[in-house]
Amino acid sequence: MSEPRRVRLFSGGAQVVAHTLRPTDAQPDISDEVRGILESVRQLGDNALVAQAIAYDCPEFSHDRLRVPRRTLEDAARTAPAAFVAAVREAAAQVRAVAEALMARDVDLVLDHGQRIRVRAMPVDSAGVYVPGGRAAYPSSLIMGAVPAQVAGVGRIAIATPPRPDGRPAAAVMAAAAALGIEEVYAAGGPASIGALAYGTATIAPVAVVVGPGNRWVQEAKRQVAGVVGLDGVAGPSEVLVIADDSADPELVAADLLAQAEHGADSPAVLASADHALIDAVAEILGRSPDVVGAVTLVECASLPLALELAEAFAPEHLQLNLRDAAAVAEGVRRAGAVFIGRNGGTAFGDYVAGSNHVLPTGGAARFASALGPATFMRRMAIVEMPQEAVDALTPHLAALADVEGFPQHRRSAELRVTP
Repeated sequence: MSEPRRVRLFSGGAQVVAHTLRPTDAQPDISDEVRGILESVRQLGDNALVAQAIAYDCPEFSHDRLRVPRRTLEDAARTAPAAFVAAVREAAAQVRAVAEALMARDVDLVLDHGQRIRVRAMPVDSAGVYVPGGRAAYPSSLIMGAVPAQVAGVGRIAIATPPRPDGRPAAAVMAAAAALGIEEVYAAGGPASIGALAYGTATIAPVAVVVGPGNRWVQEAKRQVAGVVGLDGVAGPSEVLVIADDSADPELVAADLLAQAEHGADSPAVLASADHALIDAVAEILGRSPDVVGAVTLVECASLPLALELAEAFAPEHLQLNLRDAAAVAEGVRRAGAVFIGRNGGTAFGDYVAGSNHVLPTGGAARFASALGPATFMRRMAIVEMPQEAVDALTPHLAALADVEGFPQHRRSAELRVTP
């Protein structure tokens, strides 16, 4: 690979350096093209999906290929290597355990004036999980999207994933779906599939929530259907920031950076350290690694606190703390999608089998967003009961607020219920 980029951060300026760590090349605006694809799905339904598949995936694609038969899914699971099926089930078990621990619970309160507020946590009735295709198969994305939906209690889970040249989705994705008991799988990819999940077609019924990673075309489609359906978020390229001190193993640090870099050329893989020797050692290892896809940046910081300041400014999707006191330092982290601590805290474990979800906020969204989980597929609904004593006590306050806001009928609605 080419020599990794090196940056020095001596004092202040963490926000500026954080900005430069993400790709800055201007990307062409694809919003109009995506809008056109979504509109074609609205107007033409299945015909638009078939046309997109013929153009980009399978020249011989036809309508009968859209819904993958259950038998095809089962055949894929039966013929898949046993080790792969076992890995899918083990990874799903870990993700399921964490998701179950995160499940929302109903809340039942009686407040000071006697009114009862019961807030129910309920799953949405349907969810669509997009699983990228392209040049590779990503069964792990199916696990991360579908398992929390199952835990939430979603009754219908639909998988959309691009067809291969043979007209079927990747065998690994079909096998993973069967292993998880998912029967609704569609050979549909790209922005058109997001439109189908949001608007519905003759073959694909619309869903309430759409989740899953994908390229910028898929993410732009998600952005445009937001409000028609719920979303897990709009994701950018994957990213990792590793903060390490002189106790870190350079080989492990380099391996973790390389693992992130293979996500693609636009995936930031960053090391921040105050230890000059570690920076040099990692640079030397990276310099003799021939199979690197993306760029790596090494940031030499004047101190560990400055490296942590950089992390807070960057708000990375993945933050690794390869430090002596990593657990203690992690307690102070406020802006990261997921934090991996200690010598064995490689981000790769989170991508597959640790149990944390790998669908995480990117591009600084960790300032306000969280990982995909069962809450993504749930909504809360309040049930309000107003006994007479609450009406009598609270109506004067309602009236005062309604008067300020110019809503006299709100005031009247309440006052008609006051005890004479």
